[in-house]
Amino acid sequence: MLGVRSGYALGSLATGAFGTVPGLLLLPYLTDNLAVPAALAGLLVLLPKAWDVVLNPVVGRISDRTTGPAGPRRPYLKFGGIALAICFAAMFAHPGFSQVPAVIWVVVFFAACATAFAFFQVPYIAMLAEITDDPQQRTTLMTTRIAVLAAAILVCGAGAPLIRDAVGGNGGYRVMGLAIGLLILIGAFAVYAGTSKAPIGEVRPSATSWAAVYRAVQQSISFRRLWLTFVVQAVGIGTMLAGVDYMARVVMGRPGMSSVLFACFVGPALLVMPLWQSAGKRFGKRSSYVSASVIFGVAAAALITTGGDTVPVIAAVALIGVGYAGMQVFPLALLPDITNADERGSGERRAGIYAGVWTAGETFGLALGPGIYGLVLGLGGYLSGTAAENQPASAGTAALIGFSILPAVCALAPLALLKKVT
Repeated sequence: MLGVRSGYALGSLATGAFGTVPGLLLLPYLTDNLAVPAALAGLLVLLPKAWDVVLNPVVGRISDRTTGPAGPRRPYLKFGGIALAICFAAMFAHPGFSQVPAVIWVVVFFAACATAFAFFQVPYIAMLAEITDDPQQRTTLMTTRIAVLAAAILVCGAGAPLIRDAVGGNGGYRVMGLAIGLLILIGAFAVYAGTSKAPIGEVRPSATSWAAVYRAVQQSISFRRLWLTFVVQAVGIGTMLAGVDYMARVVMGRPGMSSVLFACFVGPALLVMPLWQSAGKRFGKRSSYVSASVIFGVAAAALITTGGDTVPVIAAVALIGVGYAGMQVFPLALLPDITNADERGSGERRAGIYAGVWTAGETFGLALGPGIYGLVLGLGGYLSGTAAENQPASAGTAALIGFSILPAVCALAPLALLKKVT
């Protein structure tokens, strides 16, 4: 089981890389390198991932119906991961185009990345419900996975801006894209090999139409409420990720702080993950999830009072990271519990369906965050292609609000939905 646990967790190298870097650097790439207006850039970041809202449930159904010696999930991990790595590297590597062709290039390859990621992530999430029936073992698997995820996010979120800045210009983005693409490739092959001895799970009938998918989701109030909570919070996290670069440059006036802020956001997860695991065992997953969300929301709201001063900002962001760790562990630990209970009651295989709907919502939420942040920047008068010191004061205010108040509202507002999650 230890080998399977480690192998499964290593898939988070791929999910962490793709889940982090576009949300962190794609918006600045469009606004500052390609001079795309902020509101339009936010829309361009949103639209390719909105495609996943339709695609992910379809991938879940395809995965549920796949048969073969490797099981219904593992083949997609390899081929989806390879395609994702190639398309990610290409996304930041347009061959010297002028603005409009370069923007089209980015959008096309971002859409291709979103498609490849769906075929990797949906089976990856669905596997957890089939590896073990033990809720505590699932929490252990998920905690290990989230620890690797936190490490991947930390390395990518802090390292990608450093690579970009060290090389500089469009060349910096190209080198960064190659480096992150390689990490995605490593994660894909590691999880494919590491889960070769994982249980495949009992083959059951699966939903074959959109109506059946809708009925499956409608039948589980716990899934719907947990999913809605997670999606709204994903919007807040996506908004905060998109704001890191702008917070450092425009609000704090310290461009080099973007990597530090990101490390403070993700780094605490590596330290507090065992504490959250203990809290989940003692107080329950749902209660611990609420506590983590409250820590995140309160600390995010407190950022508005810092005035952009370095020490208070770092302290608040580190506390946000503590809450963020729990917000990643507990929803994904609750999901397979809900999935297994529903499958036993219905007699149908639904892990892929639920994973598809889940990842569609997560992907859309994380993409909507940068879209909202770009709109907020646009309303604040942010000047694309202009140095931070030449931005109007209103742009700094907008950057701060998008990095603090919006994530706080998204973290706290949906918590009432968790009352009926069992």
